[in-house]
Order: sequence, then structure tokens, then C-alpha cells
Amino acid sequence: MPEYKRTNGGKKAKKPNKTLSFIRIFFFWLIILLFIYAFMGGANNARNVDVEEKTISELHSYAVDGKLEKIVVQGDTLTATPKEGENLKTMISRKDSRSSLYEQGFADVIDENKVAIEVVEDIDMLGIILNIASIAVPVILLGAFLIYMLRQAQSMNNQNIGFGKAKARLYGNEKNKVLFTDVAGNEAAKQDLAEIVDFLKNPKKYQKLGAKIPRGVLLAGEPGTGKTLMARAVAGEANVPFFSISGSEFAEMFVGVGASRVRDLFDKAKKNSPSIIFIDEIDAVAHKRDARGGAGREDEQTLNQILVEMDGFDNDTGIIVMAATNRVDMLDKALLRPGRFDRHVNVTLPERKDRVEILKVHFKNKPTTEDVDLDALAAKTAGSSGADLANIANEAAITAARFNHDKITKKDVDEAFERIAIGPERKSKVMNEKERRITAYHEAGHAVVGHVLPDSDPVHKVTIIPRGHTGGVTWFLPPEDRSYKNVYELKDVLARAMGGRVAERMILGTDGITTGASSDLQHVAELSREMVTEEGMGAKLRDQVFNTNEVNFFGDRAKIYSEKTSEVIDSEIEALSKEAGHRAEAVLKANKKSLDALAAALLEKETLEESEVAEILKDTTLPEAAKLHE
Repeated sequence: MPEYKRTNGGKKAKKPNKTLSFIRIFFFWLIILLFIYAFMGGANNARNVDVEEKTISELHSYAVDGKLEKIVVQGDTLTATPKEGENLKTMISRKDSRSSLYEQGFADVIDENKVAIEVVEDIDMLGIILNIASIAVPVILLGAFLIYMLRQAQSMNNQNIGFGKAKARLYGNEKNKVLFTDVAGNEAAKQDLAEIVDFLKNPKKYQKLGAKIPRGVLLAGEPGTGKTLMARAVAGEANVPFFSISGSEFAEMFVGVGASRVRDLFDKAKKNSPSIIFIDEIDAVAHKRDARGGAGREDEQTLNQILVEMDGFDNDTGIIVMAATNRVDMLDKALLRPGRFDRHVNVTLPERKDRVEILKVHFKNKPTTEDVDLDALAAKTAGSSGADLANIANEAAITAARFNHDKITKKDVDEAFERIAIGPERKSKVMNEKERRITAYHEAGHAVVGHVLPDSDPVHKVTIIPRGHTGGVTWFLPPEDRSYKNVYELKDVLARAMGGRVAERMILGTDGITTGASSDLQHVAELSREMVTEEGMGAKLRDQVFNTNEVNFFGDRAKIYSEKTSEVIDSEIEALSKEAGHRAEAVLKANKKSLDALAAALLEKETLEESEVAEILKDTTLPEAAKLHE
């Protein structure tokens, strides 16, 4: 097996930005030059303080009157110091200062009045600096601009080259590899994938028998069931490089980039063979081409390249492509045919025994008290994925830390479960006594109906403490996992959902009902429609289904049945809803005392557990009017 290096380990040292350094040096020297300019200008101004400007004629008059003591000649500037008063300054015409004085008729006057003459050789440093700066600054600015543009062009070129490179992450040589023992549950899926592992470890065993290992393995299942973890476990068990990339990472704003990245990914995998390529959420680039028309041309190019690459390598290359999706129905048929993704592994939601094992994994490194019952928690979490269970374990630890517990208690676990399933308690929500009474009867109505009906799940918990978007909760939990529900069970679900509205009407009257039952009524409408159109459970339309999930070109749901059938469906839904209401009303009228007792207990304790509810409702009976008759 060839050696391979993990490309994503460690952090790369940042390269110094040469352009930024150049700019910093440039501005440093520019500030120095400006400082010198300001200093020279300030010195010159200081030297010329208290100097009065005079014309050459006025200065000559001063000399004739004998008022001058000294004359200083510096360049083309003549400064005279009078015997009294401020210095006088004038400009002379030529650099040869002494000859200029004689030409101006100063010679005799100066000699007669014994005026001292001093000639200062003037070096105009400021002029020199400004001359140099006037040439250097534009050159420096132009050079900086050219360097900046060249570096930008180089950066864009490197970026364009990088567009075609796959962004796959390489795993395989980590210290803590993922193995099948780290994946709890899904034994059937692990058994299917064990053959892939065995092929990667012992390819000759299959080759000598003429067996061909599947080129592609498609992991399908609900979100959070552990598809990615399962793929990582295959790579860990086989001890081969594992290239992981998401389907969305092939997409880019430039046409053809996705196909280029596919080619680059397969090239990397071939250089590190035997290896595994894992494409997560492959439905992002593998839509049905006939369903999308020409709108997804870039996606189609990417998909076509995947198909070509999967056809292009031989079975003995040791490359296996694995992909995960929760929307198999959206994938293109060409991708699912034998020779490409010819093995489909269903990663299902965990069963109860699997949920226990998953919870043990997630609570393994968390200190818990003896009263924490993971088996009971697994029973309550039917329909939860592995990610949901991991979230419950983490939330339980957070809850324990919030209350400064040294260990996770049963109360912490229950609070975490209810927080995730329904929502956090809204303790800031304050209800007046009237609202509390309405809520108590509403939840008691659900509980009584659900407790009395024979095919309903047992009541697990009832509370009038607001949680999430609800004012109260009545919790029903099945005693065991079930794959199917019969029509009697579904009708009991409808009746107990109507129990809250019926209980409100019994204590408030027809005109006193509230909006608290809106979600219950919506649930009844949705379940009734599903029973009629998808499950064939209508009275008149028995064993007939009407698919309403088809979407037309405009995004609207397509109706594939006649208006007359639509009217029958509506009448069937209405009949199921009315039947549920009549059954709920019959149960509550027959057990009015139990309803009052349960509501009173809720007003007193706010929350009642399963055993407390069962004790209060032990004398309830099922009236004849609530029984189902075929």
C-alpha cells in the first residue's frame, strides 16, 4: 500500500506580504521627507521673524542717513541691520552679491559710514530636497502601483488555477480512527459495508473467484442517522486514505469548474489507491437531468463528469466511491444503475435496542447518577436519530452544569429530552387564573380521551407550564417501536387531538372556545387528509390513493384527480374530523368527574407524571358512543 500524507493537518505558516512591506517602507520615507520639509520651512520662518521688507531704494536711503550697522548678503537676499529698530531685508538682482552692491551705488555710502559687509555662501538644501522629491515621488508611486497590479494579477491567476482543484479533505492516518465499534446500531448496514472493507484488505480473495466489488456504495437514510460516520468507519477499518467532499463544493460561479474538480478528486484518489472517495449530500450535484431542463447546466456537467470517472477506472484500481443522501428520489437514474452506485445501503433510524447502545456511547465520558435510566430514555425517544440522541446527551450535561451539579441526574436528562422535543420552559410567561384554568381543562381533555380510548398510546406526562410555542403539553409515548399504524390507532389519535377543544367547549360554552386548539385542529386536518389521499383509509374511497405531492412547472401542487373526486375527498376529511370530535365528546361527558379531578390536580401541581395521571383516571370508562363500529 503506498504511503500517503494527510494534507489538512496542521496550520501553514503565513507568507509575508511583500507588497504590504513595500508600501509600509514607502510611506515611512515619505513621512520623513515631509518632516524635513516642515522643519526646514519652520527654521526659515524662524530666521525671518521680525524682518521688515524694504525696497533697494529705501535701503539706500538708510545707508545715506548712516543708520545701517551691518549688511549680510546671502544668495539673492540682502539683510541689513540698522543701528536702531528691526532688521531690514531686500532682494538683489544677481548671485554675485558684492558686485551687485557696487552697481547699486552702495560702495561710497558703505565706505563713508563704515558699514560692515558679510557674504554668506548659501546652499539651498530645501530646494535640493524638493527637486529630488519632485522626481522621486512620482517614480516611487508609479513603481508601487505597477508592483501592486502585478501581484494582483498573480493572485488572480493562482486563484483561477485553484478553482479547478478539488477541496476534498484527506483522512486515514489519524491516531483516533473511527471503527465499526464506534458506530452503535445499524447492524444490517454495517454487515453490508463489511464486505467493502474485506475487499480493500483482501482484494485477491475476490479476484480469483471472478467477483467484482461494487464501484459505488450509496448510503441513504434520514438526516442524522450516521451516514458520514459509517463511511468514516469503512475507511478506518480498511486503513486506507479517505477523501471526503460535499456535493455543494463542486459548484462554482465559473462554468466547468465542477467537472474539473471531479477530475482532480479522482486523480488524487488514484495516486493514493486503494482509497475511498466519499461525496456527502450528492443530491446537490446529481439531480434528475430531465426534471431540471437546461437550468442546471453546470450541475449537469459535474454529474456527467462523475459518471464518466466512475466508468473510467477498473475494478482492480482499489478505488471505491461512497456517497450519502437523504433524497434518493431526486438522484439521476444513470447514477444508480449497476456499474456505478450499484449497492444501496439503507441507514435507518435506530430501533430501541440500538438507541440504548447509542446513548451509552454518548454518555460514556459523562458522569451520571445511579438513577439515570438510559433504557427508559431510549423508550421515550422513538423516531430519534443518532444525532438527536447525541444532542440530548450534550444538553443533559449543559443542564447539569447550569444547576452546578457534580453529575448528570435523572432530572437533568428529562429536562434535556423535553427541551429538545418540545422547547424550553417559558417561566417568564405569566398566565392569569382564567388562562391557567382553560389550559388545565384543555390538557386534561387530551389526557382523558387518550387514556380511555383502547388503541391510543398511554399518557406519559401532562403539564400546564408553557414550553416552546405551546401553553401546555400532554405527552403520549408508545410502549414499543412500531413500523405501522392501523386505522383504529389513527382514529384514536384524531379523537385525543380533539379532546382539548371539546373540553374547552364543555366548560366555556360554544362561544367561549379559544385559539389554544389551533395547532390541534391543524394536526387533525393534516392527518385526516393523509389517511384519505395517501393511506386509502376513507369510507367511500377505501383502498384508493391520490398522490398530491407532484409539483407542476409553476411550483404548484398538481391535482391528478377530477373535481368530483376532490369533493369526495373533502367530505371524507370532514367526516373523519367530525367523528373524532363526537368520540372525544362522548368520552369526556362520560368521565366528567375524572376530567375535573385531573384539571384540579394540574392547577395545583402544574405537572403530572404518568403514574399520577393513571391514579387519577383509574375509574374512567369507555362509553358505547366512543367505540368504533365497522
